[in-house]
Amino acid sequence: MKTGMLRLRRALAAAVVGMGALACAGGGAWAATPADTLVLGKAADPQTLDPAVTIDNNDWTVVFPAYQRLMQYKQEDGHGSTEVEGDLAKSWTVSPDNLVWTFTLKDGQQFADGSPVDAKAVQLSFERLLKKKQGPSEAFPPSLKVDAVDAHTVRFTLQKPFAPFLSTLANNGAAIVNPKAMERPDADTWLAGHTAGSGPYQLVSWTKGQTLVMERNPHYAGSKKPTLSKFVVRIVPEASAQRLQLQKGDLDIAADLPVDQLKALAKEPSVTVGKFPSLRVTYLYLNNAKGPLHNAELRHAIVDAIDYKGIVDGVMLGQVKQTRGPVPEGLWGYDANLPLPVQNIAKAKKEVAQAGGVKEPLLLRYSTRKPSWEPIALTVQANLAAVGIPVKLEKLANATLRENLDKGNFDISVGDWGPDFADPYMFTNYWFQSDKGGLAGNRSFYSNPQVDEWLKEAASISDQAKRVALYTKVQEQVVKDAAYVYLYQDNYLVGLRKDVKGFIYNPMLDDVFNVADIRK
Repeated sequence: MKTGMLRLRRALAAAVVGMGALACAGGGAWAATPADTLVLGKAADPQTLDPAVTIDNNDWTVVFPAYQRLMQYKQEDGHGSTEVEGDLAKSWTVSPDNLVWTFTLKDGQQFADGSPVDAKAVQLSFERLLKKKQGPSEAFPPSLKVDAVDAHTVRFTLQKPFAPFLSTLANNGAAIVNPKAMERPDADTWLAGHTAGSGPYQLVSWTKGQTLVMERNPHYAGSKKPTLSKFVVRIVPEASAQRLQLQKGDLDIAADLPVDQLKALAKEPSVTVGKFPSLRVTYLYLNNAKGPLHNAELRHAIVDAIDYKGIVDGVMLGQVKQTRGPVPEGLWGYDANLPLPVQNIAKAKKEVAQAGGVKEPLLLRYSTRKPSWEPIALTVQANLAAVGIPVKLEKLANATLRENLDKGNFDISVGDWGPDFADPYMFTNYWFQSDKGGLAGNRSFYSNPQVDEWLKEAASISDQAKRVALYTKVQEQVVKDAAYVYLYQDNYLVGLRKDVKGFIYNPMLDDVFNVADIRK
């Protein structure tokens, strides 16, 4: 581990090299932010702004405040909640068999161009979502039928009960899109780079690699009228540059800063560092379907070789919590009886030998979307080398990495995952159903027919105790199968100028900012 930790320290130190160039990072220094504008620093541009396509929280920073959904997550006593309430929906009913859900829309809701948000817009948005069959559609049964009963009434019909259905209507993919945008001949391309919703803010410009500018929607009819005129996302790739700009007042909020940068900010009198319990987890994908890691014995060797304490305390400076299995602590269905993984070098070496050894280096692909991923990759490389598993590291642009993940072109990769709705389905059905391989969620391409049966049953019943029992079986089995390496559960850390008021973190919405509530 000594060699790995030395390289790890070098990777962490690299983030603070080149301080003399910081004023130029992210497109030049700005004056202090205007009083009517919120300026957020982010490391990378969105990949797409189409709510029917994106499953990336980095995209949601812009997409979420541009759209409304039938349901939204509650705010209770100044805190985000995993419970849902109506957003566009005024009321709803469900049939006794849990197959027919009928929603009545609130009056006076309008898209940013002033056209009404009606039941037909809801129907068309969901039909487009289901037709595209991209990641966001995975939250909904493919057989879902949506009908506009009248202008203010929309009916959803399921072929079989789907326990998380109401919660899924609050997630990003359930955004209601202006039909005029969907009718454009270039709709898919246009929606990837523009917004067409009824949310509190709408995108007015996007200069790649520099800024995205959103302005207040004058027709927004939500319960809270936005205070700020503009929401600006500045692209500042270097974490140290983000920190300096926050200290100088060029940014109001810095998101996704590594823990070492936030630790330095804690001493800055003009900045507050917020720390919030999160449901986001970081883990290693192990390609179960092909290559050397099709061998479960070798996957177990990797699980036993990892220095979990070194990652939690060394890379993440103790600001995260080690995880036991798929479902994070704080979400119902969490299994506290799963053993906490510990490094066992002797056991790992024995498992490598039993697997017949490793003749060619395993390919570990990662991106730098999160500053911690490179030092994690270096740590994993050093840990596995110590037990006889050579690893080749390959750093890719995040979009390129995601393309390779979707095709299964890797042996190991580093990733994170946060829930779109408050249900263990997010960490079990997505991760382990054999029909969700790739970016849809099952990024290890795990397959077990018995687990498939348990997952399908758990999603179709409403009795929570029975669902917990099934999800417990699933978690026990996938840990035995070494489907992934479970590393840690995040705290959400964010730097804010002290004049920024009203920020509320919701554990369901990492990287989403409640811009309509924020004031300065």
